[in-house]
Amino acid sequence: MVTTIQEEAMAYDPSSRPVMTTFYKRLFPYKPFFKWLNQSDVPGKLWTHREFAFTIENDVYIRYNSFNTAYDFQKEILRLVPSRFEIGPQYSHRPRDRKTLPTGALQPQRRELVFDIDMTDYDEIRTCCTDKKICKRCWGFIAAAVKVLDKALRETFGFKHLLWVYSGRRGIHCWISDTLAVDLTDDQRRALVTFLEVIKGSKEQAKKVNVRGGRDDAPLHPYLEEALDTLKYEFQRICLLDQDVFKTQRGWEALLALVPADREKTEKLRSLWEAEPDRSSEEKWRDVMEVVHAYKRTKNPLARKWEAALEDLILQYTYPRIDAEVSKHRNHLLKAPFCVHPGTGRVCVPIDPNHAQHFDPDAVPTVGELLVELDRAPPSDSNGKMAEDYDRTSLKPYVEMLDRHARAITADVRRGREAKEESMEF
Repeated sequence: MVTTIQEEAMAYDPSSRPVMTTFYKRLFPYKPFFKWLNQSDVPGKLWTHREFAFTIENDVYIRYNSFNTAYDFQKEILRLVPSRFEIGPQYSHRPRDRKTLPTGALQPQRRELVFDIDMTDYDEIRTCCTDKKICKRCWGFIAAAVKVLDKALRETFGFKHLLWVYSGRRGIHCWISDTLAVDLTDDQRRALVTFLEVIKGSKEQAKKVNVRGGRDDAPLHPYLEEALDTLKYEFQRICLLDQDVFKTQRGWEALLALVPADREKTEKLRSLWEAEPDRSSEEKWRDVMEVVHAYKRTKNPLARKWEAALEDLILQYTYPRIDAEVSKHRNHLLKAPFCVHPGTGRVCVPIDPNHAQHFDPDAVPTVGELLVELDRAPPSDSNGKMAEDYDRTSLKPYVEMLDRHARAITADVRRGREAKEESMEF
């Protein structure tokens, strides 16, 4: 009987120490991982003074680990076999020496600028899944967030080296390795995040977008105007057509709570939707837009207030819901790429932001599938040369993505260093 890779993979438990030992020994991409974090082939302070935190058996959490070389790191990984590990900043001293230092001497100095977007923050909006569950449909919200945030970080702030990494279950992380980003102080990070953060408020709060300086009809910041141009399409595709977010009474009441306080119009809309409960979200949106058109035809100034409210609504439903606290502080720890999520068994792989909408979280390889692939794969490549074990599995394109990213960073850092040395000589 021929079995599929997925069927065989069921025998591999991602919480099993032997399974994870094999993964870390044969599949984890230590070389590109080191080069990415270190930004050089020779260990520097971005590596030797970097904190790593490990979660091991019985949820024991070990902080302030640091290593001289990539090999030392690999040896400790294989000794501890963590269920996951996290990356922190470069400190003023080696984190492992903290007990020998004066109080307060260990201070974070440099750190990638990071962002974290979690699907659970969209639970009040998405209709296909809730809590820890995620599917290709609700991934659309994450993809829209990636599209907007990636463009803003590149074009508005000029960052170049962005690594987007699937978290292994229900979210995505962004690591920015430009020298300018790595050198940002906490105050600078806080200011940058404050500029980018749009969705604020508790889950119970109806309106979470307040970006017009206290005037309901004031124009948006040019950055948000540009983001809105992108998100109008995403709102139509994801919210109206796919998720059908206003289909239920709960959904349409949420919509009515976000339009201007106009009792006559809102009651008319509510009566229409109660009389026709099967009316789709797209039809309900057209009903609301007709209110705007009616005001415009009579040149009523309320038209602009309704337009602005609907723009804010689109932002509220589709703009990136970032976890601001993750980005504001250099000492924040974030799960490393290429960890294995202990719940799903899926590897935390990089993704291409230009194709985020085509990414399927259910198609990400699990540790079990990778080990089955490795067992089935020939020991050499097509030219007869021995290949890295991960090159013989579906992990290969993801490792190649990290490797290209790390090489681009080190090349830029080298050029920057050479330019600085030339200017000093002159």
